[in-house]
Amino acid sequence: MRPVTNPDQLAQSVTIGAEAYTSRAYLAAERDRLWRKVWQQAGRVEDLPEIGSYITFDILDDSVVIIRTGADEIKAYWNVCPHRGRRLIDAPAGQRNAFGKKASIVCGFHAWTFGLDGACTFIQHKDDWAGTLTEESTRLGAVKCDTWGGWLWINLDPDAGPLRDWLEPAATMLDPFRLEQMRVRWRKWVVFDCNWKVALEAFSETYHVPGTHPEFMAFGQFRGWGRNHGLHSNIGYEAAKGMEEDAAKLRLGAGDDPRAATAELQDYTWAMANTNTTATLVAAARRLKDELPEGTPPADVSKHWLAAARADDAARGVNWPVVEPAHTAASGTSWQIFPNFQIGHAVNNMLCYAARPYGDNPGQCIFEAAVYELFPAGEAPDAPWAYTEPADWPPVLQQDFTNMAAVQKGMASGGFRGTQPNPYMERAVASLHYNLARYMGTGAPELV
Repeated sequence: MRPVTNPDQLAQSVTIGAEAYTSRAYLAAERDRLWRKVWQQAGRVEDLPEIGSYITFDILDDSVVIIRTGADEIKAYWNVCPHRGRRLIDAPAGQRNAFGKKASIVCGFHAWTFGLDGACTFIQHKDDWAGTLTEESTRLGAVKCDTWGGWLWINLDPDAGPLRDWLEPAATMLDPFRLEQMRVRWRKWVVFDCNWKVALEAFSETYHVPGTHPEFMAFGQFRGWGRNHGLHSNIGYEAAKGMEEDAAKLRLGAGDDPRAATAELQDYTWAMANTNTTATLVAAARRLKDELPEGTPPADVSKHWLAAARADDAARGVNWPVVEPAHTAASGTSWQIFPNFQIGHAVNNMLCYAARPYGDNPGQCIFEAAVYELFPAGEAPDAPWAYTEPADWPPVLQQDFTNMAAVQKGMASGGFRGTQPNPYMERAVASLHYNLARYMGTGAPELV
């Protein structure tokens, strides 16, 4: 077998070894070769509402403080005191990260104090250093920080290129959806028993729907595609001619009566997943049988449903962006932003996943999911991160969790010969490992 050397080869059959999922040496190397080199999504801009508002973000040995320093300025610093190395802000036990508001940052060890600009403003008995301490040697170490899509992004590499360049072409494809205007409906996190890649890959293809979520098959077919776009990838559904928008997230139910099937699909999704839809979409779907005659062509049912939901939302002060159907179709259902963030987008809601290593065990990760939607001004709920045991997540996600844990166990088996992703439907899996290998120097997919 030969390693994949260019992304066009990802359309062919490949195998991927288990090293990236199970090797402690691989996980240890990720810190320097991957996580200290890439742009990472670390929070939402609205998490920093006022000057002095801050959050922390941890990845393996590293911790970062992200803080609003002005009305239009956000900065990030290494969460470490330049005096003796104490972590400056500790996350409370059982909490995903620390957050709050500070006028200054005070080290809990010797009370060195730092302003929002990172400069050290107080050192006890500073004269003892006989003038050798400088402004540069005592200020907090800066971390690259930028925003896009309403998210906070950090890069631990001082020589990293611009965030926008990193995100392309995903950023251009997703900009029309105005993701920065959405707000959290719920967000959950958990320490889970699988590698972070296993967690992400569980949601980066639709090939698993018939086997993992067979209940959805009553509402239509879920054959999908995956495409590589440089560092990133996207996935979507196949769609019939004239219904190209069905390649994206807001899909019509199939069968003899798409009016009824759409309502049933929306009801099931709302009750069992609590993702990928909104109360407005559900209500509009339930009215389809009353508002449209039997035999209405599927394309017309889809147009009526989305137009009705759009009008309902507009009446309560929620205005969806207008995205051309061809653009919506090409954007698909979600983008996998390298290395560890997924944006499942639509014109009025989104579902996002993230995963990162937990400690030095390749068989564990921090897994996160957050659901966003457009709300009337001032009506977004207060939705802090909630640690949630797997059994308490929505039932559809519990089905995915069962696979995630079982896949991790299976990959550790001496009988596992390597992953064989579907070249069409699971290409995003191969794309991830192709790009990982560029950073890690090992683990590239191999042509069959």
